[in-house]
Amino acid sequence: MSVEPKLVRFKQNVLSKYQIYNSIFMTLPFDTITKTGVLLPLFHETCKKGFEKGDDPTVIVETFFKKYQARRNNQSQINLLFRFIQYIERQVVLFDAIEDAAFPIVNNMEGIGTLRNLKETAIAENKLEDLQAYLEEFKVRIVLTAHPTQFYPGSVLGIITDLTEAIKDNNLSEISNLFAQLGKTPFFKREKPTPYNEAKSLIWYLENVFYTSFGEIYNYIQQNIYDDGKKHNEIINIGFWPGGDRDGNPFVKPKTTIKVANKLKKAILKKYYQDLKDLRRKLTFRGVEQRVIKLETILYHYSIDLNTKKAISLKELIKELLSIRNLIVKEHQSLYVSEINNLINRIHLFGYYFATLDIRQDSRIHHSVFTTVIDYLIENDSASFPKNYNELSEKEQIKILSEVKGESIDIDAFKDEMVYNTLKTIEAIKDIQATNGEQGANRYIISNNQTALNVMQLFAMLKIVAFNDKLTVDVAPLFETITDLENAPSVMEQLYTNPAYKAHLESRGNKQTIMLGFSDGTKDGGYLMANWGIFKAKELLTEMSRKYDITAIFFDGRGGPPARGGGKTHQFYSSLGPTIEDKEVQLTIQGQTISSNFGTLDSSQYNLEQLISSGVSNRIGKDQHAMSKDDKHVMNDLAETSYQTYKDFKSHPMFIPYLERMSTLKYYAKTNIGSRPSKRSNNSDGLVFSDLRAIPFVGSWSQLKQNVPGFFGVGTALKKYEDAGEFDKVEQLYKNSKFFKTLLENSMMSLTKSFFDLTKYMSKDEEFGDFWNIIYEEYVSTKRLLLKLTGYEALMENEPSGKASIEVRESIVLPLLTIQQYALKKIQELSKEDIKDEEKLRIFEKIVTRSLFGNINASRNSA
Repeated sequence: MSVEPKLVRFKQNVLSKYQIYNSIFMTLPFDTITKTGVLLPLFHETCKKGFEKGDDPTVIVETFFKKYQARRNNQSQINLLFRFIQYIERQVVLFDAIEDAAFPIVNNMEGIGTLRNLKETAIAENKLEDLQAYLEEFKVRIVLTAHPTQFYPGSVLGIITDLTEAIKDNNLSEISNLFAQLGKTPFFKREKPTPYNEAKSLIWYLENVFYTSFGEIYNYIQQNIYDDGKKHNEIINIGFWPGGDRDGNPFVKPKTTIKVANKLKKAILKKYYQDLKDLRRKLTFRGVEQRVIKLETILYHYSIDLNTKKAISLKELIKELLSIRNLIVKEHQSLYVSEINNLINRIHLFGYYFATLDIRQDSRIHHSVFTTVIDYLIENDSASFPKNYNELSEKEQIKILSEVKGESIDIDAFKDEMVYNTLKTIEAIKDIQATNGEQGANRYIISNNQTALNVMQLFAMLKIVAFNDKLTVDVAPLFETITDLENAPSVMEQLYTNPAYKAHLESRGNKQTIMLGFSDGTKDGGYLMANWGIFKAKELLTEMSRKYDITAIFFDGRGGPPARGGGKTHQFYSSLGPTIEDKEVQLTIQGQTISSNFGTLDSSQYNLEQLISSGVSNRIGKDQHAMSKDDKHVMNDLAETSYQTYKDFKSHPMFIPYLERMSTLKYYAKTNIGSRPSKRSNNSDGLVFSDLRAIPFVGSWSQLKQNVPGFFGVGTALKKYEDAGEFDKVEQLYKNSKFFKTLLENSMMSLTKSFFDLTKYMSKDEEFGDFWNIIYEEYVSTKRLLLKLTGYEALMENEPSGKASIEVRESIVLPLLTIQQYALKKIQELSKEDIKDEEKLRIFEKIVTRSLFGNINASRNSA
């Protein structure tokens, strides 16, 4: 059977379909203006030709009105721009749905990186036993975070799902109905969601996607790789941040955490009940049917009321299902036994918790809470803490904290809300473990972790408040900035040599989870340095952990785009080599990356399999990935040069003013997409770089189509070698190191999504012209040198279908970007006037905010 190349499959199944359905869509009348669908292609053409001629967005918009709509008054023109935004947002949805529908055709579901391919390769190379042994200890954990970078409300996500199905079936009448529904459904949220709402919208993916895809993957491994009917390592599991991530989000209360844990438990019980309901129709045999009906009834009541008298424990549920299975094997010719196995497997994967709820808080908050608690204990003559505790050295404080036992502490005595909530959250972890099982909540992440004291303060606080005898919680430090990454190994050594902490690790299987933040790392140190800094930190942390017989589990805080550690994630993991611990792959999946990479059963299964096989291929193909001493030297030098370049750029006097006044940064706070504030501290009116969240930071560069965090400094670093006549050293590194190659390919994606013609008008700006030119020159230099290094004629030449997808998406939003820049320019002009027209300002600000949605959604992973 011949298979068409991927690009051909993309053109046939995505591009052609989009053109057909878009033409139907454009003829639908929305609201009062029936001509919008006719005028939008004309506006698109005007934008395209205008930028080719070197016109700026203002000229393009004015040319369009003069040429095609000269009789419109100002108000009517503004109305039309809003209609264009409305149409384009929906074109993006259409393209999403078509791409989702074509996913299993465009991507080879049995090709390289899939489990079937992994199994066949292992058999061909006589390595099946190696594969079995490896899968017995390997794990992939994807952690769904509470950082929404997507602007679709739940109602629109529902339409995308239905539209995807209708497109798969080529059901024209259903597609037309859904188009009409799309036209009438609002795309923006009038109010910020609560953390509980965020949790509910992600639980939708657990119920409708992950429950099935995780089950399928595990069943396949069980039946095809092991084929022995025994219970094996679960391999894949899922973490969950909404409701537990308190870092910078004052709206996540302890009650929210409990409420989310209960919702997770109810959701998984409901899935088990539905499976039993389906089984009941098949298991109609004597001695079996009644037992299945009884279980089904118990789970039905339990999923509605967690306090029901008719509850069943997890242990009892599994025992009863195994007993039913044995009976079917013995007396009913194993009829439908695989269906029972599938349910037992899912219970093995999800227990009564569905997803592990992580708790996260900033070390600075912990420090202030802890200080208050210590003062309270000293006042109450605690035996553990001497009166002069606060004057002691860090070393002496750590010694005291190591020896702390449970103290009698009255949480209600603390009137400070932050102190009260932090202590109540620790109590909540204990409660969740009692109801959902230990895996319901057993990890506490300390963001902005800088010292061993940060870890020991939490370690002691967990014991004091709730875990007196046995601490069943893993404390996971998160290292984010370049300095913190460099200090991480010595911090961990302090902990490993602490007898109390070492004893705690022994009780947890001698495993230590260490989280590393790509997003803030990039914001802090630039693209190359962040990735290389994390690579080096992982090497040193692996060496340090192995020295003390500890297995380091690296948990990567990644965003969607390359600028935040995203891009081709599975390629990244398969490129790490032998010097980095790889028994588990753990990473955050957030915002649009959830819906774009894991939003359908096909994409979820495919991308999970790719992650599993990336870890395996890193292990099995170890020899070829190790970096030589010379290559490391070059890599380090490139990272240092790019870091210095990025640092100089960041300290440019125009850096903050440019983001504040020329980008969409301040409009992120007005979008109501997420429950948490857009910056960490809300005390100051001015913009403080360290308070800035990575999402609005990266997103703002993306809206400008400049994507600075994904490439800035790379060109300068490569040019240094070109100027010195040593470019061959970089070529050697590129040839030898899969890690470096993956980094550069991800950077190419950032460059492909850049479009400097959009903001070329800024180069003539008195105030910001020089600054714009710095960015543009680095872009030109990076693009030229990446093409020279790879030998490509064009960016992303090795990924033609990915490139084609980006091109269509960029083309769809070209008019939207033009409108946004036009509105930003108008705001700048109106702001300079002595008497400000507040009404006009409000309208143009609304245009900027509304056009944010479509631009972000079209990129699918731009923040």
